[in-house]
Amino acid sequence: MRVVVMDAEVTLADVLSLRLTVDDPLTESATLVLRHRTSCEERAVALGAPEASGAQTRDMTLAVSLAPLDLGSGRWDVYLERAGRRTRLRSIDPGFSLDHLDAYALSRRTRAYRAYRTRNGFLALKVDQVEPAAEVRAVWFREGRFEVTGLLAFTGLDDDESRHEARLALRRSGTDAELTAVATVQGVRFHAALSLCDVVGAASEEPGTWEPTLKVDGLAEPLRLGSQLDDVDGKRRRLHYPAAQIDGVPIRPCYTADDKLMIEVGG
Repeated sequence: MRVVVMDAEVTLADVLSLRLTVDDPLTESATLVLRHRTSCEERAVALGAPEASGAQTRDMTLAVSLAPLDLGSGRWDVYLERAGRRTRLRSIDPGFSLDHLDAYALSRRTRAYRAYRTRNGFLALKVDQVEPAAEVRAVWFREGRFEVTGLLAFTGLDDDESRHEARLALRRSGTDAELTAVATVQGVRFHAALSLCDVVGAASEEPGTWEPTLKVDGLAEPLRLGSQLDDVDGKRRRLHYPAAQIDGVPIRPCYTADDKLMIEVGG
């Protein structure tokens, strides 16, 4: 049985929506199986039989609510099982839309789902535990300043024209040293800048890293800056920014192993 996913999307209501083409018509009940790639744990969802008219359908749509399945973090491969035969679902949908990811991140969530196509062309589901964060969309050094823009993710704030008081904070790892500057937050979009001369001036002679956070009025905890909504994992080895020289001290933005933004000074 050959099955191809034409479109795959996790809706804003956490429903996995699929449009499939099946070369062998579905004439009996089938089951959608999600299998965790690491633990091999499985979840099975009965899809039901075709309509009573007996029509044989080669094109079909499926909608599966994900929240009741209690899926753990990680990557889940997707299969269609019928009459004891299991077929892994191939996909021609790249499964990436930045606009959809932005819209999905507007809601307050603790668990996020994303459908995507694997490198070898199969449908899979990525599940993450999430918390409110400042999603970085651009970062640069210019005119002696560190500047960053992005989106407030999973906070539940409205994407409107309202302004929120906010401050960008840079804290040196392993110390109490901290620098702050006023940030601009409009709706869920933010922009912040801080003098690199201040960063170098506050740094000790030893090389070190500074962790940026965004403190937004109305949110209980500061938001860690990072970049995790896109489909580029492992930014520390994939994405490299040029270093700036401030009074002879090299300084550059980079990412941690879990795609959090940080600033390296010296070294």
